[in-house]
Amino acid sequence: QVQLVESGGGLVLPGESLTLACATSGRAFRMLAVGWFRQAPGKEREVVAAISRSGLRTNYVDSVEGRFAISRDTAKNTVYLQMNSLEPEDTAVYYCAATVRPSTYSARTVYSSTSNYDNWGQGTQVTVSS
Repeated sequence: QVQLVESGGGLVLPGESLTLACATSGRAFRMLAVGWFRQAPGKEREVVAAISRSGLRTNYVDSVEGRFAISRDTAKNTVYLQMNSLEPEDTAVYYCAATVRPSTYSARTVYSSTSNYDNWGQGTQVTVSS
């Protein structure tokens, strides 16, 4: 079982930045592929960004490409989502998710579907409004 705790959400003005953090525990960090998802009211949950176990490969939804950056810190067992140039359309609850992949799986694979993940955090609200 993997425990995930998100932090860093809040209320910001359009154009401002936020950094979300996902602290992991329960399994070796090197075994975790991680994704950030979001869900706005009345909409389905969608992937925002995902990172491979190795950290060498990432993937982003088109709407955040060039504005958001996902990264992982092995010393802190934490995955970050740096969000720049935030727009009102980015308003949602953001969730961190993890999937455990042993060494028999490629460390370079990025998982970008909700069905790939079986460990979820509680979510953190991000609101972008003037």
